[in-house]
Parts: sequence; C-alpha cells; structure tokens
Amino acid sequence: MMKPRPLKTVGLVSLGCSKNRVDSEVLLGLLRGRGYEIVSDPARAQIIFVNTCGFIEPAKQESIDALFEMARYRESGRLEILIATGCLTQRYGVDLREGMPEVDAFLGVNDYDKVFDAVDAAYAKSRPLHAGGEARFFDGPRVLTTPGYSAYVKISDGCENRCSYCAIPMIRGAYRSRPFDAIVEECRALSERGASELTLIAQDTSRYGCDFSPRSQLPELMAEITSLEAVRWLRVLYCYPDTVDERLIGAVAGLTKVCPYLDLPIQHISPRILREMNRRGSSEHIRSLLGHCRRMGISVRTTMIVGFPGETDEEFAELLGFVREARFDHLGAFAYSPEEGTQAARMPGQVPEEVARDRLDRLMTLQQAISAEVMRARIGEVCEVLVEGENRGRYYGRSRLEAPEIDGQVIFAAGGRVAPGEYRNVRVTGAREYDILGEEVR
Repeated sequence: MMKPRPLKTVGLVSLGCSKNRVDSEVLLGLLRGRGYEIVSDPARAQIIFVNTCGFIEPAKQESIDALFEMARYRESGRLEILIATGCLTQRYGVDLREGMPEVDAFLGVNDYDKVFDAVDAAYAKSRPLHAGGEARFFDGPRVLTTPGYSAYVKISDGCENRCSYCAIPMIRGAYRSRPFDAIVEECRALSERGASELTLIAQDTSRYGCDFSPRSQLPELMAEITSLEAVRWLRVLYCYPDTVDERLIGAVAGLTKVCPYLDLPIQHISPRILREMNRRGSSEHIRSLLGHCRRMGISVRTTMIVGFPGETDEEFAELLGFVREARFDHLGAFAYSPEEGTQAARMPGQVPEEVARDRLDRLMTLQQAISAEVMRARIGEVCEVLVEGENRGRYYGRSRLEAPEIDGQVIFAAGGRVAPGEYRNVRVTGAREYDILGEEVR
C-alpha cells in the first residue's frame, strides 16, 4: 500500500511537563497517520500547534508568549493556521478565544480526536474551540520527540489528591488508570522500535490501578514491562509518598531492569504546612519512607515548595534542616504561585514574592552543596551509562541514577567512537555540583 501523500506541513511546540510531551507525541502521530508532514523548523510549517501548560503562572505566560512568537511566522514563514492545545486551552479556552485573535483554533486535553475537524474549521475562519471532550486515552503510534532510545509512557491521567495549591484536577479531571494491557503493548512497540529506556509517568504513578483494584498495580505493571526482552532500563517518576508502600519499594529495588530511583514530591516537612497543603501522610511517615529507600539502595529525587501561604521563618528553617538531614540525591524546588480557583490562593498570609524568591535561593544553594557531596561520594564506582552525545571530545549520558531531562549527567572519556543510545561502563573519577566525570572501562 502506498503511503498517503503529505497534505500540509505541521510544526509543534510542546511546553510543560513530560506528560504534556506524550500528549504532543500522540497528536503528531494522529497527524502523520492522516498524511501530514511533520517538520522541525517552524518557518516551514503551514500549521503550527502549541501544546500549552497551565500549571503555574510562569508556565501560563510562557505558553502565551509562545503563541505570539509562532504567530509571527505568518510574515516570516509559511504559517496559515495556528492552533492552541493543552492545559491552558482546557482551562481558559473561552478567554483565549476572545483575547487572542492570532490563534485560529483551540483544543483541550481530551479532544485530540477532533484535530482534523478543528483544522478544517480553522481554514473556514470559524475559530473552533473544543475543550469539553470525554476523559480518555488515545492509543496509537506516537511520533517521539525524545531521542529514539528513550521514551516516556503515560500510565494514567487526572488526579485525586486535591492538594490545596494545585489546579491539575480542575484541568485534567479525576484520576483514571490507563488499561494495563494497552500500556504493556505500547512498551513492547516502543522497545522494539529501539527505545531501550522507558520512563513511566502520571500525575501520581504510585496510585496506578487503584481505580480498578483494591491496591496499586504499579509493581505488577513494572514486572510485566521488564519481562519484555528489548527493555533495558525502566524508571518511575511522580510517586506520591502516601501511596508508596513496601511492595513498590521492593519492586524498584528488586527488579533488575528497574532503575533504583524514586521520584517522591514531598513539598514540605512542616506538619502544619503539609496539612494546609492537603497532603496526606505525616512528616514522620516521610522520614520513615526515606530511611527505607536508603536501606534498599534507592536513589531519591524530590520537589519542594517554599513561600506557601503562612509559611513562617521557623517553618522554612525546619525545611532547611530536613533537607540537610535527608541529603537528597536530586532536589528541585519552586516558589509558591497562587493559582486561580485553588484553596491556597484564598488563604490568608500570602508570602511576599521577594521573600519566597529569597527562600528558594537559600534552599537551592544548600542543595547545591549537598549535591556536590553526593556526587563526590560516587568517585571510584563503576556505573552503566546510557550515552546521549558528545561535546569537545568527551561523551555524556546518564546512569541508572539520573532521570532524563531533570538530573545531571555522566561526562566521560572513551577509547573509541560511541553512538547515542549505546551503553558503556564508566568509572567515576571526579565530580561537579550536579554531574560526575569518568572514564570508560573496557
């Protein structure tokens, strides 16, 4: 059968998290399947999609700026139609339609099946808005925007945690697990196409399956995926601390293809702040969980929020003390941003932005010093590295203890040519604040 002739050239800008990236790849897969030609240079695109993020205020502004930037290709490129998709469109579609005449069509997070209707309507100058579709998953071939050797796999959507600062449930809806067999089949297809590293993602991966089973099915899912011959590394991101149990820790530590790495967004350690955030579990549980991970040899990444409404100097000092005590392998942090419609945005005691920014700087300065010590402690070890590229005669990649895009790198010298996607054993000989240095071991 002959391939369908390309219709129009399509470009896409994907903003926000890796979950949004998967949605972008699904959208590109739908377009390519219909015969559209995907191009990386927006100047060549006749249709441009911007998959927006609406999580926090800076992300919203970045999305709006990207739409304005892409709109300029009407003059400097071939642009005919500009389409906004994603979280910002889902939440503010009506306002965007009224306020941004530069955009020709709008699609929410559940409406990718309407993309062709939207394109046709946009060409007819009707500026359609589809942001009320039924919550579901779109299975089918994706166009990977990651290197071919590494892919994200979304295992659920939506969220039930109802953290007081977060707008995700208003955007993505209730938590819903993707069918077990559909996930495994996608992992099979991706790995057979060359993706040897798979990363499971969701708003709360550790809750996977709780909507159709009495307990999480994530350990069983991980075991099934790692039974696929072409899968070499499997890692899991975004595990809610309250739903991480001994079964999950045992799977992370015991399944040989699973990277001994857990991403546990803790957000704070003050008992009062955790209650105000509507985070389940206690500070004692968090400390116990971290201790269990350490004993099992699991590397831990976390995320913190500073400047939450009412956060006192003493509570921030408590957070700093906890970070010194916990010595996280990787830590990211945000200054609190009040989000419209959330409970926290209405709370008294909103912390001034300059105070929150100062606290963020102090926290990350502390973590930088801790990270440098953690990296130096790895000197002398030999680790397997997934090679990602070369720079000035040295190769760089990641070990099993670094997740794609968010953690540091392993930078090393090799005895010969190494291609991206290959694996090499590297002896660690030096360290920086976030990266480690080494030499290939033959």
